[in-house]
Amino acid sequence: MELGNQIKAHRAALSLSQEELAEKVYVTRQTVSNWETSKSYPDIHSLLLLSALFDVSLDQLIKGDLETMKQEVNAADVKAMNRDAIIYTVLLAATIILPVPLIKWFGLYGLIPELLLWGSAMYFALRLERIKKANNVQSY
Repeated sequence: MELGNQIKAHRAALSLSQEELAEKVYVTRQTVSNWETSKSYPDIHSLLLLSALFDVSLDQLIKGDLETMKQEVNAADVKAMNRDAIIYTVLLAATIILPVPLIKWFGLYGLIPELLLWGSAMYFALRLERIKKANNVQSY
């Protein structure tokens, strides 16, 4: 992520050591090191202190990270997710609409295609969930 590089560059511009920066923002030297190597991310209080110390806006400090986060879901996954969502919707609609006609025409044998439709819908639902989980997408 970009924030670690931003912190390191601003710290170097002010000729501060990690220890000196840590004292000014009330954290440990190890915490500053973790920020600079992108192993952890500063909390909002630390971000505010850093932006004041470096004399830059919060937006300028974290802008690169916001762009990276926006691009996290790549285009191929978006295309696959859209395709799977359409297939899932059609299968789910068929699962809801077709039981009565299938049972009327084929009797209890009409449940076999119904179960196949339901199984297929669940397969695509699971594929959608895997893509969402892999890209850290949350929907409510």
